[in-house]
Amino acid sequence: MLQKGDPAPDFSLSDQDGNVHTLSGYRGKKLLIYFYPRADTPGCTRQSCAVRDARDDLASRNLAAVGISPDVPEDQKKFDDKFELGFPLLADDDHSIAEAYGAWGEKKMYGRTSIGIKRSSFLVDENGNLEGVWYNVRPEATVPKALQQVDG
Repeated sequence: MLQKGDPAPDFSLSDQDGNVHTLSGYRGKKLLIYFYPRADTPGCTRQSCAVRDARDDLASRNLAAVGISPDVPEDQKKFDDKFELGFPLLADDDHSIAEAYGAWGEKKMYGRTSIGIKRSSFLVDENGNLEGVWYNVRPEATVPKALQQVDG
């Protein structure tokens, strides 16, 4: 698992519109990265809509946001269109980036064990280092934790 101060793992992933995003493309600004299990499910919708609704708060702090899930770009696009999210949703369909961030693995839900995305969020500073790391974050806590870290 990653820790505050570690270099953020690099990525190169397509978004819901076919645009490729890289970590280095966000140099010079802070980046909130959040991993969610599946587009258009209740928790993931609450989490993504919270990021959408905080757009002005994030922008005022020079903070961009991307969501990452194992969904294919077409499913990400439907999710974006349905909820008018308006920020990049990145397709990590082989879950290699989730693995690099420690956001993929065994999880328990309702007494069942499965392998998949562990809802996590990361705040990356302007130089590509982790300023905040939150594993098993609640959907509603993603934005407040990032803003609290930025605001000190």
